Amino acid sequence: MKKILFLILIIPVFAKAQNYTKIEEADKTRYVNTSFYEVKNYTKKTSKKQVVKNIIFLIGDGMGTSQVYSGIIANKGNSYIRTMPVSGFNKTNASDDLITDSAAGATAFSIGEKTYNGAIGLDSSGIAKKTILESAEEKGLSTGLVATCAITHATPASFIAHQPDRNMYEEIAADFLNTDVDIFIGGGRDHFNKRKDGRDLLLELENKGYEVVTTMDSLKFAKGNKVAGLIAPEHQAPIELGRGDMLKTASAFAIKNLKKNKDGFFLMIEGSQIDWGGHDNNVPYIVTEMLDFDQTIGEVLKFAANDGETLVVITADHETGGFAISGGDLNTGIVEGKFTTGNHTGVLVPVFAYGPQAELFSGIMENTDIYAKFMQLLELK
Repeated sequence: MKKILFLILIIPVFAKAQNYTKIEEADKTRYVNTSFYEVKNYTKKTSKKQVVKNIIFLIGDGMGTSQVYSGIIANKGNSYIRTMPVSGFNKTNASDDLITDSAAGATAFSIGEKTYNGAIGLDSSGIAKKTILESAEEKGLSTGLVATCAITHATPASFIAHQPDRNMYEEIAADFLNTDVDIFIGGGRDHFNKRKDGRDLLLELENKGYEVVTTMDSLKFAKGNKVAGLIAPEHQAPIELGRGDMLKTASAFAIKNLKKNKDGFFLMIEGSQIDWGGHDNNVPYIVTEMLDFDQTIGEVLKFAANDGETLVVITADHETGGFAISGGDLNTGIVEGKFTTGNHTGVLVPVFAYGPQAELFSGIMENTDIYAKFMQLLELK
């Protein structure tokens, strides 16, 4: 009797190269924390008259209210995001759909206009618009981007590039040469030096005055005023598979260098893989990425509280997974969850703010309002 072998291919519906997860299916609905951290309240009372010199904008990709609370539960009720004194919500819809993707969501933050899903730094008609990062550069502010994904991925790309399709990674990488961004740290090195057109953008970056580093260890020794940290060929590993404290360390490095500019700086930091945990309907993936993002928030708040002229704003481009907390334990750090989809949803996402003029970010706002407020506070118009 002949034996018949059946081969079943399971193809994920989310973006390529986001297949790091090795957790068994039965474990994806429950997370039990075994590593807790102390939370200090760095926030101080700020005056409404204080001037905003610096803005640090943190984006938790795919981060809805359940994602936020999952991190709080997992650390036994304590988190840095919980210490933020001002909160609100933003409406995430794209110009062509109630459900946005990261490109349209981040572009709304970067150019102040809603656009179609997939667009990078373009309006809904496909016209390139100056981003807030480019406006900050023109005024003489220092600028930076930090992400746990490829730096050419949708969210960071939307602040520096202008392309009709988020998947045009090599074209997006080339756009980095058209700006004077001071520091960018993330993955995506292959889009710079293993290209179809044969260009070596790493060499071009060096010729433009950048110190190019390819590992987190070498980043520690970088001394240049302009640093290109391309620390992975594509995306970086999730926390559960060994990324370590890259986001916190890279963010601290960026702040240390950008703050040297007496005129101020604009820095965008993305916790990229919260989104991927939502796409995978994977509670441990979401929670571990949220805890990493929260500890990065703590590093940012410590600086902002001491500086006194830095506005910190935290939000998301959209929610992913329709994640709901279905059980858990605040005393032991257990989180249980369920999902309604493997894709994005259209729910309101939270906004948190601390520092001078933080009160402007309360209530329900359009995602484009965040851009408008940033431009006003940095006097970029």
